[in-house]
Amino acid sequence: MRKGGILLPVSSIPSKYGIGTFSRQAYEFVDFLEKAGQRYWQILPLGPTGYGDSPYQSFSTFAGNPYYIDLEALVKEGWITEEDCNACDFGSDDMYVDYEKIYLSRSKILKKAYKKSKIAKNEKFQEFKKENAHWLFDYALYMAVKNSFKGVSWIEWDEDIKLRKASAMKAYEEKYAEEVEFYEFQQFLFAKQWFALKEYANKKNISIVGDIPIYVAFDSADTWANPELFQLDGTCTPIGVAGCPPDAFSATGQLWGNPLYEWKYHQKTDYEWWMRRITYCYVLYDVVRIDHFRGFDEYYAIPYGDPTAEFGEWKKGPGYDIFKVMKAKLGNKSVIAEDLGFLTPSVIKLVNKTGYPGMKILQFAFDSREESDYLPHNYTNNSVVYTGTHDNDTTVGWYTTFNRRDKNFAKRYLNIKTKKDIHWDFIRAALASVADTAIIPVQDYLGLGSEARINTPSTLGDNWKWRLLPGQLDDELAERIRKITKLYGRI
Repeated sequence: MRKGGILLPVSSIPSKYGIGTFSRQAYEFVDFLEKAGQRYWQILPLGPTGYGDSPYQSFSTFAGNPYYIDLEALVKEGWITEEDCNACDFGSDDMYVDYEKIYLSRSKILKKAYKKSKIAKNEKFQEFKKENAHWLFDYALYMAVKNSFKGVSWIEWDEDIKLRKASAMKAYEEKYAEEVEFYEFQQFLFAKQWFALKEYANKKNISIVGDIPIYVAFDSADTWANPELFQLDGTCTPIGVAGCPPDAFSATGQLWGNPLYEWKYHQKTDYEWWMRRITYCYVLYDVVRIDHFRGFDEYYAIPYGDPTAEFGEWKKGPGYDIFKVMKAKLGNKSVIAEDLGFLTPSVIKLVNKTGYPGMKILQFAFDSREESDYLPHNYTNNSVVYTGTHDNDTTVGWYTTFNRRDKNFAKRYLNIKTKKDIHWDFIRAALASVADTAIIPVQDYLGLGSEARINTPSTLGDNWKWRLLPGQLDDELAERIRKITKLYGRI
């Protein structure tokens, strides 16, 4: 069945108090999707963000971002007041998230709600703790201990707690019991609010497309609590780290810095940790986009301490074995394989063997020097087409920087006659393609320029900030999207 969807990060919802949340405005966006005839809402990873505010560098692969907790719901609970919220400085620009101000204000106001809530007496909270015991306590203790060491990475903590010695674990648990419960409280609120929003979307026949980064952050509860899962030495220092080699976009490659998996260990355990991780993803989402899918075939290992990604080497990953186990234990699940970048024959073979649809990015299609797999006439049904992703410029912003030869090729291919509404020419090509699924970033439906870009890879400081403004999505736009979606058989 042909379907359409819209990509919009939760952080970009025009909620009150500085950042998108599971607020009334999130429910209104779901209503907009329904009016527009869409079947998918694609979001970015929901985890708590760390260095660089990237959702792909999270303090936990299981935990949710407390920034997304709707404060207005806590006002209704009587745990905080509107005056409490208005007294905080969440930033002054409605179009961009000010993460520093969110960081300084959000925890304070959530702590106030926690103290008023008397949450320990709440039976549902106690049930939540039991159901999520395999990750929740480790995450909460990790965050409490991290705060006690003024935020430094766990590798810099005192030796006893760094290595999780029993006496140290007990001592820190007792000393920071309230702080631990505060972090558990935040996760309880996150889950309660997210699942209510997801249920609302599902009842309207809208599925959530979530995102699972292949790697976890080194500075995370996952690595601290499970060092055996990763390529670490006896002092828990990484032997190698993840990234991408030099290419046309970056002369020195991309140094991500994530720890690499000890795949032989995972194989011995029948991928137990991975199965827990993926199982939980299908609690959070309906469809899972697996980031950097080629890393399961081969992964790029960069010696720890190298300042760039120039001198890494490709090593063999688990290949189809992990997906064979996943299908046996979880059944056939809806997956999107992020198979972008340079694809070797073995990666293509792996994607084909899994049967998962790969991704087609229209912005990658118009290189006049060579035939491209990203040109719509080369698509297969079993694929997901995007005009661009969170890592691309908006279509309008990208088109303005096009070189003349490639721009002329795009004009001929798409039969572009005028500069006006250029974004609709690209949207039309994506929706008209044979790809079963077409997902368009909301910025492209709005025709926004580079000011609305979500992320520029390999840069820091201006990413993950853009937000919708109140009123930008209206009934007129919903109707236009619905008509073009219906025209190409996606309703």
